[in-house]
Amino acid sequence: MSPSEPVIRPRRPDDVPHLARALLEQQRASGYPHRDPLPYSAEQFILRPGTTAAWVAEVDGAAVGHVAISLPGDPTSLADGDAAVVRAWMDAHRRPHDELGEVAIFFTAGSARGSGAGSALLDTAVAALRERDLAPCLDVVPTSTAAMRLYRRTGWQEVGRVRPGWLSEGAPDVIAMVLPD
Repeated sequence: MSPSEPVIRPRRPDDVPHLARALLEQQRASGYPHRDPLPYSAEQFILRPGTTAAWVAEVDGAAVGHVAISLPGDPTSLADGDAAVVRAWMDAHRRPHDELGEVAIFFTAGSARGSGAGSALLDTAVAALRERDLAPCLDVVPTSTAAMRLYRRTGWQEVGRVRPGWLSEGAPDVIAMVLPD
């Protein structure tokens, strides 16, 4: 029996423990998040400050994916690598930082691969950003070929590569991407 179509809904507090397990489970295959071990709990990673909205993909009653949106900070108040990402987004969209919206904390469980959950989550985040008149942006360490294929297939464009201070030695540079109008 094949799994049901993913249902996308707002994240609820009771989703977080399930999502934390899924995040850590998929980390071995995807390399996301890029710190292993994380310097804080998986729950704290998911409940990151600054998130303005978050959604879950649910398949057959189980939370199998997550995406959030946030507003990038003012590059004049950010560390060099993070500021460079925001400046790349600003240049590409020709908009100030407060008119940008970031797709963040985006992952799917290994069991959800091929279910359409990732595409549905990404579509939901982009639609929410567009509804708020925010230009969609994201950054990615290109360790997951599946994620990179999804971004490129859905029209995301690379606008820069940077090396933030949090990036581990030996990891590839962070790719700043935007989704044009």
